[in-house]
Parts: sequence; structure tokens; C-alpha cells
Amino acid sequence: MEWRTHLKADPTDWLLSSQNPSIRYFTRKDILDFSPLNPLLTAEREQISTRGYVPSLLEAMESSEYRKTFNRYYVYKYKGLVWSLLTLAEVGAERNNAIEMYAEYLLEHAQERNDGGFAMHSCKAGGGRNTEVIPCLTGNLVYSLCKFGYQDDPRLKKALSYLVHFLVLNDGEEVDPQVPPYNRYEECWGKHTCHMAVVKSLKAFAALDPSLWDVDLKTTMDKAIEFVLIHHIHKRSHNLSRNTKPGWLNFGFPLMYQTDVLEILDILTTLGVKDERMEEAITVVKAKQQESGRWRVENTYGSDRLLIPIGTKDEESEWVTLRALRVLKRYHQL
Repeated sequence: MEWRTHLKADPTDWLLSSQNPSIRYFTRKDILDFSPLNPLLTAEREQISTRGYVPSLLEAMESSEYRKTFNRYYVYKYKGLVWSLLTLAEVGAERNNAIEMYAEYLLEHAQERNDGGFAMHSCKAGGGRNTEVIPCLTGNLVYSLCKFGYQDDPRLKKALSYLVHFLVLNDGEEVDPQVPPYNRYEECWGKHTCHMAVVKSLKAFAALDPSLWDVDLKTTMDKAIEFVLIHHIHKRSHNLSRNTKPGWLNFGFPLMYQTDVLEILDILTTLGVKDERMEEAITVVKAKQQESGRWRVENTYGSDRLLIPIGTKDEESEWVTLRALRVLKRYHQL
């Protein structure tokens, strides 16, 4: 069955009329399947760096006042360097001298030197503080660095190794304890592994070229996928009649360290996953489409606090609509 038959209306033309070149680019690439060599797609790609959100955000990041905040790269929510770099990756910015400088700052100051995870604060000896390494931050930065062309960088590979070897998947009891010094945060590694730890790790794996997946990464990825699936995306695994995260039913973009049903489905379908345990979540996505074919922002997740805000609650969202279309297209074509 043609995947568009699952839509109340087709919003593709609305997306193509966007003033945002990122939206037009991803619509042509992901929804209309334009070839990478298509000159129209290439033109849209080039405009991302010269018009709209990306150049505006990069300009704001160049100010001397903003650079004074670099050492608060994570805790300055959501204007800090981590959040700005992640947002640039999400909207399709390409690596340039400025982005490379910001990435290098985080690799130098936020990455823990021994195992490669990323921490909330730097330590005096250099690199990230090992007692403050957290998986959702590591996943988000691995995702961002992959998008900016660091896939072959040894430091990126080290961060991936951290996710592969230190991600635990406890579902109600601490079957797989975390080891010191990474066991400081009960909410990350306790009796129930933080869902964001799992989702952002999967997001990082999905951003990596599959040719670079080794056996250990694939094993961890498969376990993480199953962890998400036994929860039917947003349910309690031990009581599927209840939602484990009701807020995940309210869609937004970008999501920073948070997540929602739509992002999780986007990650899973990127990885080629189609499973009957995703059906309830897919139904949620379809039900939220308006008669116009568009989806609304239901939760800003702090995106209104970014250095350059994105989205307003309750407005029709090009980003949420694009993601929903991408999910439904992939799911019904798998």
C-alpha cells in the first residue's frame, strides 16, 4: 500500500514552500527521494549555510559574550555550546571552520580522557570529569560529531566505545550494575536505566555509517533496540496498559536531552526496525495529524530557550511534520 494513504492530507507541498532551506532540503531528500546529485537538492543544501536559521545561530555564537559561556557548555540550558552544536547538527548545518572550533572545544574540555564519554563539567587536569560523564550527553555529542564528519576521528571512536561498553540496560532491577566512576547517578544507571540514555545512544549509533558498526556495537545496539521495544516505545514494560512517559506523547523539536515517541520512531526506522510493538506509537503519530496534513508543536522541551529559539507551543510545525512524514514513509515501506 502506498504510504501516503495513511495520511489525512499530504503536507509535502507546504514543506516545499517553507522559507527554511533545511526543511526544503530534507523534504526533497527524505520524502521525495531526490538523488544526492540532483542539482535542486544540491542548491537547497548550499542555502542551509547562507540563509535562515543556521547562519543566524552561527552569528550569535560568534559574539565575545557568548564565548565567555563556553565553560558552561552543558549546564547553560539551553544556550550552552552543547545545545547550540546539537541544534546545528539537527537542522543540517555542514562542518565549517566555526563548527570545527566548537567541536574541538568540546572534545578538549568535555570528553573524559580514559574511556571517552562526555561529562557535564571539565576537570582541572583536562578533559571531562569522570564522575560527571552521562550517557545522554555522550549520545547527543556522538550524534552531532558524526553529522559533522568526525566518524573516522579516534576521539569519536573512543566516545562510541564508551557507549558500547558502559551502557547498561536494567528494567526494574539492577541486573547489570554500572562500574565506578560511572555509577554516580542513580537516575542514569540504577534499577531502571534512564530511557534517555538508551534513546540517545541509539541516536548516536544511527548517525554512524553502518559500515563502521563492529560486532560489539551491533550487539549493544540490538539490546538497546529490544529495551525500547519491550516498552512498546512509551509504555511500562511490566504493565503495558500504562504510559511510562506521558510527556512523550507531546511532540516537539529539537528535543535536547529529552525525547518523544516521534523521535524514537525516527531513530528506529532509520535503523531499519519494524516491529509490531511499534504499532501503538505509530497510531499515536497518525492520530495527531490535523486535517490539513500538518502536525503541531505540543511541547517545546526548552527549544524556546535556545540561543536562537525554534518553535512555539501549539503552532503548526514544519520540523514535527517532516519527522512524522519520514517516520510513516519509512515504517510503511520497510
